[in-house]
Amino acid sequence: MNDLEDRIVEMLKTIYDPEIPVDIFELGLIYEVDIQEDNHVLIDMTLTSPNCPVAESLPKEVEDKVATVDGVNSAKVKIVFDPPWDKDMMSEEAKLELGFL
Repeated sequence: MNDLEDRIVEMLKTIYDPEIPVDIFELGLIYEVDIQEDNHVLIDMTLTSPNCPVAESLPKEVEDKVATVDGVNSAKVKIVFDPPWDKDMMSEEAKLELGFL
């Protein structure tokens, strides 16, 4: 990863799903971080379920926080449900934290 992508990932790791004590990056909710030439960042992310209670607020939080990363000009989140999220998408660290290992 390049330096800007590293900083974006570090910011993503400060954002938590309010129902699960693990950050959204380690949960596997971030599918893609695309840094375009103008440092506009496009993020494909999912939610743990389509009926997630933070379906409206969480993507906005991600956009707002990523936009504050030094070097990022703007950020836009696209919510996707393909592939559907499941616990196998979590990092080993997240699985350990939640008692799945």
